[in-house]
Amino acid sequence: MIAPVMPTYSRVDLAFENGEGCWLFTEDGEKYLDCGAGIAVASLGHAHPDLVETLKAQAEKLWHTSNLYRVPNQERLASLLVEKSFADTVFFGNSGTEATELSVKIARRYWHSAGQPRRNNVITLEGSFHGRTIAMISAAGSKKLTEGFEPLAPGFIQIPGGSIEAAAAAVDENTAAIMVEPILGEGGIVPLDDGYLKSLRELCDRSGILLILDEIQCGIGRTGRLFAHEWAGIEPDIMAIAKGIGGGFPLGACLSTEKAAVGMTAGTHGSTFGGNPLGCAVGARVLDIVSEPEFLEGVGRRAGFFRQRLEGLVDGHPDIFSEVRGYGLMLGIKCRVPNGEFIDAALEQNLLTIAAGDNVVRLLPPLIMSQEEMADAVDRMERAASSLSR
Repeated sequence: MIAPVMPTYSRVDLAFENGEGCWLFTEDGEKYLDCGAGIAVASLGHAHPDLVETLKAQAEKLWHTSNLYRVPNQERLASLLVEKSFADTVFFGNSGTEATELSVKIARRYWHSAGQPRRNNVITLEGSFHGRTIAMISAAGSKKLTEGFEPLAPGFIQIPGGSIEAAAAAVDENTAAIMVEPILGEGGIVPLDDGYLKSLRELCDRSGILLILDEIQCGIGRTGRLFAHEWAGIEPDIMAIAKGIGGGFPLGACLSTEKAAVGMTAGTHGSTFGGNPLGCAVGARVLDIVSEPEFLEGVGRRAGFFRQRLEGLVDGHPDIFSEVRGYGLMLGIKCRVPNGEFIDAALEQNLLTIAAGDNVVRLLPPLIMSQEEMADAVDRMERAASSLSR
C-alpha cells in the first residue's frame, strides 16, 4: 500500500523538530551538526533571528496578492539583485527548476524576437543537473534522470565539460545558448576552470549566442563571492538562482540582461506564487546580509580553515578518501568506499552530509558556521572514517 507521502525519496528515518544556527534537534532533543543546510538552502543557518523577525513582520501585514498588482517587496529585491549583479531585470519564481526553465525560455524567445525561431538548441554539459521537470531532465540528459519519462523535450545537446573544442564544435546555426553550472553540484562538486568559463564567454560572444549560468547551488555567497562566476571575471547573459537566496523560504529567480530579455513582454511568462511578499521580504534580508563584503570575507576565511582540516582528514584516511573538491563552502570529498557508507557512518556521529555523483560526499554547511563548529564536524568525520577503516 502506497504511503500518503509519495515514495519518491529514499529518506533517512530521522525527523527534526527545531533548529538553531548550524544545529538541528529531534523531538527527543538529540542534536545534529548540519553540514548540508537543506542542500545549500539554509544559507544563514536555522531560525536566524533577522530572518525570523522579517518573516513575522511581513506575515502580520500581507502574504499574497498575485502578480496582477505591483509587489513592493518584489521590486526592492529585484533592485538589489540588479545593483549587485550583471543583470538589468529579474523574474521571481519558487524554485531552481523554475529559474532554469525560464532561462531557456528567455534564450529561445530572444532568437524568436530576432526573427530566427530555429535557433532554439541549448548546449549543456554531461553530468549537469538543472532540475527535474521534463525539460530540465532533458537538458541534463542522464539516464538516471530520464529513464521512464520519455519522450524527452527536444532542443538540448550534451557535451563533455572542460573541452572548449567540444563546445565550439557543438555550436551551429540552430544554437540559442550554452547553459552550465560554474560548479557541478549533483554531478559531484566539479568546478569548471576559470579559463574554461572565460573561453565559453568568448565563444558565445563570437557566435552571438547567449551564456546561461545555473548558480542555484553555488550562488549567494557559497564560494566566498556573491556569485561563483565572479571568480572567473565573466558575466552571463542569463542566470538562475534559488536555494540560498530564500534562506529556507521557497524562492527562485532568473536574472537577465536587457538585451537577452528583449522578447519577454506581458503574457510571455507568469507565476501565481512567484515573487510573493513573504518570500521577497526574506530574500531581501538574506541578500542584505550575505552581500556585505565583511560577510563574504568571513566565508572565504572560514572556508580556507575548513578545507585545510578536510585535506588533513583525507591524507589521514587514504583507504576511505581520495580528494577534496570545490570552492568556499561548496565542498566535496571523493570516497574510495561507497559514499553512502560514509554518510551513514557520519550520521552515527550526529553529522549530516549529502551524497553527490561520482561517489562524492557533499559538505554545504550554513555560511555562518564557525571555525569551532567546522573543527567539530571534521572530528566527527574522523570518527566516522575510523569506524569504516576498522
